[in-house]
Amino acid sequence: MRYPDLNSFLKTNRLAKAKGPIALIFVEDLIEVDSTIRHHLDQGFAQIVIFAPLELNLPRDLTEAVVRIDYNFTKTNAHEQINMVIKAAIGSWIYYCFNAEYLFFPFCETRSIKDVTTFLSEERRDSALCYVIDLYAEDLSKFETGVSRERAMMDKSGYYALARPDPVTDVHLDRQLDFFGGLRWRFEEHVSPSKRRIDRVGIFRAAAGLEITEDHRFNVEEYNTYACEWHNNLTATICSFRTAKALKLNPGSTFEIYDFQWHGSTQFKWDSQQLMNLGLMEPGQWF
Repeated sequence: MRYPDLNSFLKTNRLAKAKGPIALIFVEDLIEVDSTIRHHLDQGFAQIVIFAPLELNLPRDLTEAVVRIDYNFTKTNAHEQINMVIKAAIGSWIYYCFNAEYLFFPFCETRSIKDVTTFLSEERRDSALCYVIDLYAEDLSKFETGVSRERAMMDKSGYYALARPDPVTDVHLDRQLDFFGGLRWRFEEHVSPSKRRIDRVGIFRAAAGLEITEDHRFNVEEYNTYACEWHNNLTATICSFRTAKALKLNPGSTFEIYDFQWHGSTQFKWDSQQLMNLGLMEPGQWF
């Protein structure tokens, strides 16, 4: 089903009736849109809503499988749309990403996203921290956009975290860290400081008064924590070509970058075990 804007869709009350987690996919360009949708369909989302430009053409099977909202990414910020969805879907679990991004959680080959959100609920958690792990093409001379699913690479090292200070008191916030690494760290001269973090609270439960900010954080501090007070919690990764695309499609950086590979590069295997082995996500108490 297709709608001219988000308000038209929200009036149908379909989100409130969704029997399971909801995925919001924001389409910034026409690269790997199909594969992004199919990946998240396979993860078991009860409802997938895509925000897409008019020029996007989808195969018939995907058109029937998702809700499509006409969307101009240059005029409307994604976080504003997410906040509208939060108000309309109180109590629902929501995940959001952009095209050419792929969610992985521990043991996702045999478990579904509903298993994840059920576990989080049992753990008295309303959010799960995700790390955005940059993917990039092995050979930029063959893949000028920086994107290749078949020859995808990732960084196996170079990740770090800094204590997150309260913007008012400058005191370190409890159980919150700013995480860095990947292409945004190695090519930071081409990335504004506000865009360098790789942490994103990508999975969360909608609540009254909850709002997300443009920098992927929430106005409720507990949502921004990486773990609860008593033990480690499940974390996930969003494996993303988004930074690679930006660096190669931006005129200010594309001619200065000839190769994304370095000594810390490794082939991405498209499975959760590799990400857990590298310490890029963990199951917490979920066995």
